Amino acid sequence: MLRQELATYLDTFLNVHAFKDYAPNGLQVEGKSNIRTIVTGVTACQALIDAAVKVNADAILVHHGFFWKNEPEIITGMKYRRIKALMDHDISLFGYHLPLDAHHGVGNNAQLAQKLGIISPRVYEPVPQDLLWQGHLEHSLTVAEFSDLLNKVLKRKPLHIGDDTKMISTLAWCTGGAQDYIDYAAQMGVDAFISGEVSERTFHAAIEQGLHYFAAGHHATEQFGIQALGEHLAEKYNIEHHFIDIVNPV
Repeated sequence: MLRQELATYLDTFLNVHAFKDYAPNGLQVEGKSNIRTIVTGVTACQALIDAAVKVNADAILVHHGFFWKNEPEIITGMKYRRIKALMDHDISLFGYHLPLDAHHGVGNNAQLAQKLGIISPRVYEPVPQDLLWQGHLEHSLTVAEFSDLLNKVLKRKPLHIGDDTKMISTLAWCTGGAQDYIDYAAQMGVDAFISGEVSERTFHAAIEQGLHYFAAGHHATEQFGIQALGEHLAEKYNIEHHFIDIVNPV
């Protein structure tokens, strides 16, 4: 397929124009015009780019791309080496941040709910852009049981804050660095809130509001959306797809 055809389709499919984001969504670095092989990964790091080169990828699709707000605008050092590697091998880079978090099919939040077996997943309307979700478990679980489930699905042991004796049935979640949505979760009246990261203030917010908090890893909670997007494109356009997971414990 043509690079521009892919860019146009993804802009529409992910509704990128509906989001006010921290980085540009869509084509970030232009490569060859014809795309036969794509690589997907969570973050556009050097290791992912090098792996994409080895499988002769024509394009890389990531959740965390380049050109974030408030970062230096100059292209030197690490940023230069990454972009040079893409351009030397004529590889396009596509990045989709909030649109991939929010998508109701291949999005990070929707995919996390599917992997964890959450029942009736739905967005929490007071939070804009469909970023905070809620649902419930088929059966109530203890903290140990739910921690084991997260560990099994995400391949990463979560950090738990809260009362170990309180059962878990209802949930709210937002993947990545969304620990500050914990106050919304408390307002929702759910038993537990899941995100990727944790801050010092998160501990007090969870304890004082009687809420379980699970910091399950930024990378770990956001590994499924970009993979599902690549699988969707491979099926729709009959192109080769490789999901490459660059290990990140954070």
